[in-house]
Amino acid sequence: MNLFYSPNIVEPISTLSEEESKHIIRVLRKTVGDVVFFTDGKGYNYKCIIVDANSKKCVIEITEKTIGKDKRDIILQIAIAPTKNITRYEWFLEKSTEIGIDIITPIICFHSERKEIKTERLNKVITSAIKQSLKSHHPKLTEKIKFNVLIKAPFDGQKFIAYIDEDVTLELSKAYTSGENALVLIGPEGDFSPEEVTMAKENGFIPVSLGKSRLRTETAGIVACHTISLLNDI
Repeated sequence: MNLFYSPNIVEPISTLSEEESKHIIRVLRKTVGDVVFFTDGKGYNYKCIIVDANSKKCVIEITEKTIGKDKRDIILQIAIAPTKNITRYEWFLEKSTEIGIDIITPIICFHSERKEIKTERLNKVITSAIKQSLKSHHPKLTEKIKFNVLIKAPFDGQKFIAYIDEDVTLELSKAYTSGENALVLIGPEGDFSPEEVTMAKENGFIPVSLGKSRLRTETAGIVACHTISLLNDI
C-alpha cells in the first residue's frame, strides 16, 4: 500500500499539493475513482477516492478516517548533534522515524564540526520515512539550538545525557522508567566536553551508557530511540 502525506487535509473534499498530485497522477497513473490512502502526520489516516485527476491539484474525497496504529502515550525527544557528513544525519532521521520518535532537536556543541543544517531538506527525509513505514505521526524537527540553551529549557519527563566514560556504567535501559516522557542528549563526533557534561548534570540530566561499544553519533541516536521504544512496547 502507498501512503501519502497531506498535513492540511480537510474533510470531506481536499485538494492536494502539486508535489503529491504529480506523484499520484503522473508517476503512479491513478485516475478518477481510484482509492488512495493519506496521513495528516497528526495521528490520523484517511481512505480517499480521487474525484479530479489533475496532476497539479488533484482533488480527493475522504470516505474513512481512522486513528493511526502508531499512537503513543509518551513523548520521545532526542537532541542530537548534526554529523559532519550530513547523509549520516539523514540516515538517523529516516531510521528513528521508522522506529518511532516525536521530536528531533539538532544541538550545537563545543566539539560540533557541523553548525549549519538545511531544515527543509531534512524534513523531506522525515516525510519520506513516514510514508515508507506507514506512520500516522510526523516527527517534529526543531530549529538548531545551542547546547547550553537546550539543557536549561523545561521538559516534563526524564532527562538523560549519553556519552563515553568508564565511570558511566548505568545503561539507558536500566535508568529509564517506561511510560515516562524522555529526552536524550547525543553528542557530536568528538563527544560532549567535560564542561558540557557538568552543565547537563547540574540541570537534571542523568549520565547513561548505550552499551560497551563505541558508537557513531547517528548509531547512538538509533540505539537510544530503539531502547525507549522497546521499553514502551511500541
